[in-house]
Amino acid sequence: MDLVPPARRIAHLDMDAFFASVELLEHPELKGLPVVVGGRRAAAAQVGKDHPRLKDYVGRGVATTATYEARAFGVRSGMGLMKAAALAPNAILLPAHFEAYARVSRAFKAAVAEVAPLIEDRGIDEIYIDLTEVPGPSGELAKRLKEAVRRATSLTCSIGITPNKLLSKIASELQKPDGVTILGYGDIPSRIWPLPCSAINGIGPKATAKLDNFGIRTIGELAQADPAWLVEHFGRSYGAWLHDAAQGRDERPLALSREPKSISRETTFERDLHARLDREDLSRILLDLCERLAGDLERKGLRAHSIGIKLRFEDFTTVTRDQALAVAVADASSLREAARAALRRAPLDRKLRLLGVRAGSLVKAGAPSSHPMQGLQVTEPGLFDQFLS
Repeated sequence: MDLVPPARRIAHLDMDAFFASVELLEHPELKGLPVVVGGRRAAAAQVGKDHPRLKDYVGRGVATTATYEARAFGVRSGMGLMKAAALAPNAILLPAHFEAYARVSRAFKAAVAEVAPLIEDRGIDEIYIDLTEVPGPSGELAKRLKEAVRRATSLTCSIGITPNKLLSKIASELQKPDGVTILGYGDIPSRIWPLPCSAINGIGPKATAKLDNFGIRTIGELAQADPAWLVEHFGRSYGAWLHDAAQGRDERPLALSREPKSISRETTFERDLHARLDREDLSRILLDLCERLAGDLERKGLRAHSIGIKLRFEDFTTVTRDQALAVAVADASSLREAARAALRRAPLDRKLRLLGVRAGSLVKAGAPSSHPMQGLQVTEPGLFDQFLS
């Protein structure tokens, strides 16, 4: 590889099983046990005073996160709780408490800023940090960052430090939980290339499957692919990006803190979904996206005057629909109802490969409204109402 020596030192800090770890602060007796966070509060607490078991859950809720002990059974974020119960029936089920997660999120980011102030906020549980001008060896800085997070929250995090954001995102996953991975460009052949292509943030299930069909399964095999061939089969922009990503190239600067104009959550499905035949899966996914978006808004102290949906179809065409609201909202239930209203105006004649929800026209949170859904433009029921009840 003919690469320029690193001029930057970028860290990616990812909290370990964040939501579950925050819950364990309140329930230390559950440490070391398989615990799943998800579902509605009333449903998750329906068994009584004792912590409910996942096997007793009935509903269409999703797993927001899980402890590493639960993940060992195959439980993962975004999985339906009924499916998770089949994998880990005796796992303990706790309801999500997004207010607590937002509070702890603010605490760990403030602690990190005391060590290194140049931060890109990537969500409630992860940040990029520019360490280029911060004095000290990378290992020492990683230790300082982890100690700062632990003092502020009593929680652990994993850190990757490399010359750019793409590599640091990969590196932070390599020694979870509570790990530190420091890589340079010279480490790419031995540490990055043996990994599956899906380890690169931006290579989703569809692209992974397509690469696999061509016999390309590792990042190293992708790095050896002819750039012109990648462009031919994946398009000019994405094909060129695949080549650069496999070589570890990424010149993106950190997007430092600023007031966002919108906040969105979206997910690409493992397989294309049909609005009618896969209504339960789509309902679960929409609920999960709205709950995560509500957490983002709570953490940033914002409300939204418009809610939008994004649909990408099996032929890669994309449509969006927006719903204006007279009263700004931030809770998951209101976001979901607004998203449903927007979906009623969307074409659903083809299979879907991606669903997204966006909160726009953001304002600082003020006094809560007694009628959060006032201002929705009510339309006739559509196909989505069959599974978004």
